[in-house]
Amino acid sequence: MNNNLKLIIDNVNKKNLENKNFFEKEELKIILDLYAKMVSEGSWKDYGLNISSKQIGFSVFKNATENALYKICKNFKPKNKNLKYLITDTNGKILKNSFDLNVLLKNTNWKKL
Repeated sequence: MNNNLKLIIDNVNKKNLENKNFFEKEELKIILDLYAKMVSEGSWKDYGLNISSKQIGFSVFKNATENALYKICKNFKPKNKNLKYLITDTNGKILKNSFDLNVLLKNTNWKKL
């Protein structure tokens, strides 16, 4: 009989579950709904995702060959609660920010931004 075998039950690394470095399902739905609306209007043509340990960004392009028009960002550990969600320009300048993604995107006039 082999005494080196062990039975491990519920071997889930809880630390990895807490450090989710991506948009949550509901956040992604809000962003993709906006993206679909803007594509149907002809304002946006493409998107890309930028992922780092501090933030994730959803970059929006008018043409695939140009720089991103905007980047919708989620900071994982913001210094201020209003800096959790950001809209930045191509240079990283913060254009708008909020603690609520839905409010941030609904209250943004994308034509005047």
